[in-house]
Amino acid sequence: MGVLKDHPELALFLCLALGYLVGKLRVGPITLGGICGTLIVSLLMGAWAKVQVSDDVKTVFFALFIFALGYMAGPQFFANLNRRSLRFFVLCLIELVSVLGIAFALAKAFDLDVGTASGILAGAATESAVVGTATEAIGKLDGLTSTQISTYQGHVATAYTVCYLFGLITIVLYTSQIMPRLLGINLADASRELWEKMRGSGGHGLEDDERAALPGLVGRTFLVTEADGRTVGDLTGGLQGRITVEAVQRGSTAMQVTPELRLTLSDLVLVVGRRANAIEAGRLIGPETPGIPGLDTPLASRQVSVTDKVSDGLSIDQLQGRHPEFIKDGVYVTEVLRNDQHLPATGDTVVHRGDVLTLVGARAGLAKLVGRIGSVVKNDATDFIYLGLGIVAGSLIGQIVVKAGDIPMSLGTGGGCLISGLLFGWFRSRSQTFGAFPPQAASTLKDMGLALFIACTGLVSGPQAWPLLKEYGALLPFAGIAMVLVPATLSLVVGRALLKIEKPLLIGAIAGQQCSTPAITSITQTANSSVPMLGYTITYTLSNFLLPLTGPILVGVLGA
Repeated sequence: MGVLKDHPELALFLCLALGYLVGKLRVGPITLGGICGTLIVSLLMGAWAKVQVSDDVKTVFFALFIFALGYMAGPQFFANLNRRSLRFFVLCLIELVSVLGIAFALAKAFDLDVGTASGILAGAATESAVVGTATEAIGKLDGLTSTQISTYQGHVATAYTVCYLFGLITIVLYTSQIMPRLLGINLADASRELWEKMRGSGGHGLEDDERAALPGLVGRTFLVTEADGRTVGDLTGGLQGRITVEAVQRGSTAMQVTPELRLTLSDLVLVVGRRANAIEAGRLIGPETPGIPGLDTPLASRQVSVTDKVSDGLSIDQLQGRHPEFIKDGVYVTEVLRNDQHLPATGDTVVHRGDVLTLVGARAGLAKLVGRIGSVVKNDATDFIYLGLGIVAGSLIGQIVVKAGDIPMSLGTGGGCLISGLLFGWFRSRSQTFGAFPPQAASTLKDMGLALFIACTGLVSGPQAWPLLKEYGALLPFAGIAMVLVPATLSLVVGRALLKIEKPLLIGAIAGQQCSTPAITSITQTANSSVPMLGYTITYTLSNFLLPLTGPILVGVLGA
């Protein structure tokens, strides 16, 4: 015990390892998750070993977590601010108003201190970020001694742990098992029907782990029988430049490919183009042959972010028509990436600024074309200049204090870094030529920042945990269940009766407004489909921004 007390870094990372081990324990569809596991282990270790961790360490880790969270969500958050997503935004407002109202009512009815009320809010809403924003806001309240601040901050962690456990179980069972029955549907059948409807309207893109079974761009070799005597230029021109002849082999000689090259009987021709165009070219050239060693030619690939204003809103066919280099130099669009969604690169697919196009073709042709439509994506190493400036900007935003009457309101470092993360992430997505923060690096920083912040909070709060549980033992589970059921039920009624949201999407959206990854996991398992995820991603992104702001609001109101 003495070693842990003298070296808090050992206790910190031991809590991280053991916490994630506890978080892997599964009961049916429910797992605690690494964050809740870390908090449980750190509370127990803090109560036993009395480990002290500096508040500055917590602030640094929380700033890293919340900025990375905002950065990753920024592009999708702003993309969702449109008319189509407005009805999902209503669900997030229901969640926001409900949890704030219930937490305030419980605080007044049971004379709860500001820390316990904030912990109930964070745990029942299953939003770990509220722990950080509320804890920070408590530290800035006027008129509290350092002992009171430490006690109230400890109450946040303890109340969060209990309410989170009961809130998690409730949201998982309610959304995946009970809601389909209340809506009178078989979730798997309803999801499949909606999937077929969306596929028919062309509204579906590929998931992260999906790739087209039949890739659009292909290379084929043909034996010249029908095209004897035709030139390469005549052949490609007859197909409106939709294919390119990359290589011609005559006997054992590789011919130099020019538009004037005349094909002769038994030449082997390598054609590259879209599948349908390559098949059509085969009818004009002759029978297809197996790949010939030495005939293949390497094609370069570039990921290009669309920054050209004129290209915004054009279909891929229109884009190729506007830039003759596509056809002249044999460059093809093989994939469109919008935010995190892979879209099929068909001729009808419309591209927008910020989309990332995967271009494949001859290196010289790519070099000429890239500068005309955008810039090469740079995402190979983290841009620490951009990252550092973003966190500095967020910290400065968090220092701004606005008074609502006599109540001082401040976002704090957490809220400020969340806003700056959203803005910096969105601004980066507009061109993707600066501010690189690779997704794997951002995800690691986000998860580790939150886990270590939670471990710090639990270690410091451990000694206050048992007295709080004895005082409010029965209230905390009740609050955790009620603060899930009330907003979820309201959203279910409003979503169907007023907003007319499709039932599978509505169930996913309610899990998203609660920011509950275990809930959407259970829902998709029940549905045998990822369709509910389409509703989840919209509300999850919006609630990830809105719910952390409830911490400072509740603390400001109760602490006035």
